[in-house]
Amino acid sequence: MKSKAIPILNPSQFDDYIFSNWQSPVDGFFDKFHIDRIENYKKNLKLPLAPHRRSVYFFVFITKGKAIRSKGLTNYEIETNQFFFLPADQITTFEYVSEDVEGFYCHFNPDIFNQSILKIDLAKEFSFLQLTTEPILKVVESERILQLLEILIHENEKNQANRFDIIPLYLLTLFLELKYLSQPVEQSAKNASTYLTQRYKTALTELIYEIKSVQEFADYLSVTPNHLHKCVKATTGKSAHELMDDMRILEAKVLLKQSKLNIGEIAFKIGKFDPSDFSRFFKSKTNISPKQYRLINA
Repeated sequence: MKSKAIPILNPSQFDDYIFSNWQSPVDGFFDKFHIDRIENYKKNLKLPLAPHRRSVYFFVFITKGKAIRSKGLTNYEIETNQFFFLPADQITTFEYVSEDVEGFYCHFNPDIFNQSILKIDLAKEFSFLQLTTEPILKVVESERILQLLEILIHENEKNQANRFDIIPLYLLTLFLELKYLSQPVEQSAKNASTYLTQRYKTALTELIYEIKSVQEFADYLSVTPNHLHKCVKATTGKSAHELMDDMRILEAKVLLKQSKLNIGEIAFKIGKFDPSDFSRFFKSKTNISPKQYRLINA
């Protein structure tokens, strides 16, 4: 598991990180739940958005146009009538939204489901909220989904604390409807190579601070380094080493932007690098130094 020192953005920190000189409307329970229409804030987004982690779950539902978001090392193109889900504590970026994009954005703290009337394990009940599953769902019938999203928008706008307990019930109803009115969008054909590559990506996401070499990751996955390399290369066009380097760069970007760790501390944390070696490594992958990256939009 990741160290508690790994920085995570709380909802109250979103504006400074995500928007350019603009603040989104904030309601009384913004840290626990928020929903809005994408078109209300798309022009104020700082795109491409730097890699970051959030303390809340979130989803995007596109009703028109398209957007590109990431889950860990994989980018996903979200099209009309598709949801994108991301659990808390996962690295994500926001690469692109089309000019005509419309839809919904929602974030929520999973603790809002800790009601005696619910007693539900979100990840166990809904596979699309799990770390290892594909994050995109295509809605087969959108009318009921849109009705529930509009209800949630209405409750959010009313901003009545004495009605907040009803919001998790509507969210739960939305998720249950999605189980029956949607289907996963497969990003690629599932075979042994893609399955192992996805396991490797998941392991990189979860263990990059604990495991420092491809050999150790191969041991963790119970395969040989050569077999891991062949499968990753066949699936992504990159070597297992290159994918591990990509994960290190993602983590370094998060730490540079979301923490006050100095560059030497970050270098040690992501790979036990010497600071000068880390700076050369970072610049070779991004074309700028760690110090320059930290100062962008600071």
